[in-house]
Amino acid sequence: MLSGYRTFGDFLDGAEGLATNILADRLAKLKAAGVLASKPVAGDRRKVHYRLTNKGVSLAPILVELHIWSARHEGVTPSSLRSLAMRGRHALLEEIYCRWRRDDTTPLAANTDTWNLRTSILGTIRGR
Repeated sequence: MLSGYRTFGDFLDGAEGLATNILADRLAKLKAAGVLASKPVAGDRRKVHYRLTNKGVSLAPILVELHIWSARHEGVTPSSLRSLAMRGRHALLEEIYCRWRRDDTTPLAANTDTWNLRTSILGTIRGR
C-alpha cells in the first residue's frame, strides 16, 4: 500500500507479480484479520477500494523496517523508497500516517518533494 495501490487490479499489476488466486486469498485474509477494509468504488460497483484500517496502519513501523532490511540485504526495495526511509524513519512514519488520515494514495516515492518539504518542516519544528 506504500506504492499507492487501492484496487485488485493495482495490486495485480504491481511488481510483486502475484497470481490472481493468491492475491484474492491474501486480500480476503487481511480483511478477515481486520488489517484491510474495502468499499465499492462510486460509479463502478465492480471495483473495490482497499484501505488500511487502524489496525493495519499500526503495522507501518514494522513495514518500514522490513523495507530498510530488504534494501540492505536483498536489494529488492525500490531505491526511491529506500532513500526516503534511510533519511528518517520517524519522518517517513509521520508521512505515512498523515497520508492515511487524508486517504491520500499517492505512492510515497512519487512525491518526494512534498515529503522532503514536510521532513524539513518537522525537523525545524523539533529543532533538528
